[in-house]
Amino acid sequence: MNQSTEDELVDLLTAYNRAYRHGAPMVGDNEYDATVERLRAIAPDHPFLQAVEPEPFIGRQEVHHPAPMLSIEKAYTQEQLERFVARVQKEAVALKIEVVTFRLTPKLDGLAGRDDGRVFATRGNGEVGYEISSAFAKGVVPIGGRGQGVGEIVVVKSYFDERMADFFEHPRNMVVGIISSDTLNENAKSALNDRKVHFVPYSRVASIIVNGHRLVEETRPLVQALLADADYPTDGVVAEVTDNRLKQRMGATAHHYRWQIAIKTKGETARTTVTGIQWQVGRTGNITPVMEVDPVALSGATIRRVTAHHAGNIRRLSIGKGTRIEIIRSGEVIPKLEAVLEARGAVQLPEECPSCGGPLVWQNDFLKCTNSACRAQIEQRISHWFRILGNADWFGIKTIRKIVKNGHDRLESIYRLLASDFIAMGFGPVQSENLAQAITISRSKPVEDWRFLAAFGIANLGTGDSRKLLSHFTIPEILTLSKEQIEDIKGFGKITSKSIADDLKRLNPLIAHMLDLGFNLQRTPPVSQQASVGGPISGKGIVFTGKMIHGDRKAMQAHARTLGARVQTAVGNNTAYLVCGKKVGASKLNKAEKLGVTILTENQYLAMVAEGAIVAQ
Repeated sequence: MNQSTEDELVDLLTAYNRAYRHGAPMVGDNEYDATVERLRAIAPDHPFLQAVEPEPFIGRQEVHHPAPMLSIEKAYTQEQLERFVARVQKEAVALKIEVVTFRLTPKLDGLAGRDDGRVFATRGNGEVGYEISSAFAKGVVPIGGRGQGVGEIVVVKSYFDERMADFFEHPRNMVVGIISSDTLNENAKSALNDRKVHFVPYSRVASIIVNGHRLVEETRPLVQALLADADYPTDGVVAEVTDNRLKQRMGATAHHYRWQIAIKTKGETARTTVTGIQWQVGRTGNITPVMEVDPVALSGATIRRVTAHHAGNIRRLSIGKGTRIEIIRSGEVIPKLEAVLEARGAVQLPEECPSCGGPLVWQNDFLKCTNSACRAQIEQRISHWFRILGNADWFGIKTIRKIVKNGHDRLESIYRLLASDFIAMGFGPVQSENLAQAITISRSKPVEDWRFLAAFGIANLGTGDSRKLLSHFTIPEILTLSKEQIEDIKGFGKITSKSIADDLKRLNPLIAHMLDLGFNLQRTPPVSQQASVGGPISGKGIVFTGKMIHGDRKAMQAHARTLGARVQTAVGNNTAYLVCGKKVGASKLNKAEKLGVTILTENQYLAMVAEGAIVAQ
């Protein structure tokens, strides 16, 4: 390639980097890294590749780091990782080090910083950063306390996914906004008040120590095991030499330390063409784009629809009909946009709600319909109810649309319907009987009270926080809760508590009406009861995995909670027991063994809780 191509790549990377550092990435990590590699292939000695990508914070005091905060070399392929390990082994031989070990940690995807207990600074250009100690006054939580050294500012991922994903494209966007802005929006304030934005020192991140042979031979399971428990945004795993003599010998370039490498993970990708964009209305009014694409095979499935997440992506990336895109499918989830390869066609954003025709407003990167009576929002709220309640079949979105179209747009109305009413709407006799029976079953079949509460779709009150709230109050009691009572519960911030209290007040008549229908609710064990529960699993972390023989896994989890257990979804440092059914993945078993977690068969577990005796591993 010629000099002009070289310059074009640098200009493109500079623009990408500037947008990323300001919390508004133009492309995904994989596309950025691929562009870097294109530049490296044609100009390996280019100055852009020899320096840390700058991260400016205008108006902040500059701080000189006592030691450089460099970037990390990346390995995208097994061959690149093997070359890194071979380089390390070669240097180890020169020092007569017989066994080389590597520390593996999740690579947190946040805003890098350094805290010496007095000054808290961003990475900046690696040599000079920017003073951001005001972050702690805003509410950023320093994990392990102040003065823990280098780390990342991140938001708890499960919290972001449940409460903030509708307002920010990526957790890093929110973090950058919090650190760089003097005026915070209500969503950022809520996350800070809930103490969900953390500064996590690298020394406090979960880690695994392995030798070079195991690192190369078991790369995938090691990476999966580490990332499974990380409740922070991640983009790979960092492997670094543990021997300080070896670190000193290997040294660093102007860009990265030679004794560490980032193992990057990426799902399967494919390229296709956008044939159209459909706009969907969610239960909160967000208008989200779904791209229709030329059919393409990806991870064993034929893909025809791809999410673009929000309208801001369509506008910023100039996506119109005919645009060539790369899509990715990680972990067999719904495919999403990875990169725009060639923008074509006119960008057409909706000017009104595609469902009700009402006006739209921009909320961050999202277009939003503010009409709460919008039919699509009503349909999605009803769909949310049956999906979260989880004890009645037949109510798919097409069925719900037909019911709403016939004037039954409230749960109170739907729960009065009989088989004859469904027949009058045009449903067949068999389906009508099934729908009527499903309504009866949803009331009579046991369901956890926290599912019942979360199904109402109250802002900032998902399943986890519903369970927490109901461990302090019964459902009848929450109908009159004040924001102060909610705020007194650990984990509920001031802004969130007010939002929940306001929504509970607004929904009070509906919740009271549904309670009067006689739902068979299973009470969440009160905090006082949980504290007094005895037995082998009381207060212990427990994970159920595989297909259970003697009962439904959800029922076993619910029962374990009544016995005071802390039911978890992934094995971690605080897990006491891993209960295994059939077809258990090797990664969970391996991780449990490494962490010393007691592994039980389903029969061993049932015997343990029945007899109250701890079963040895």
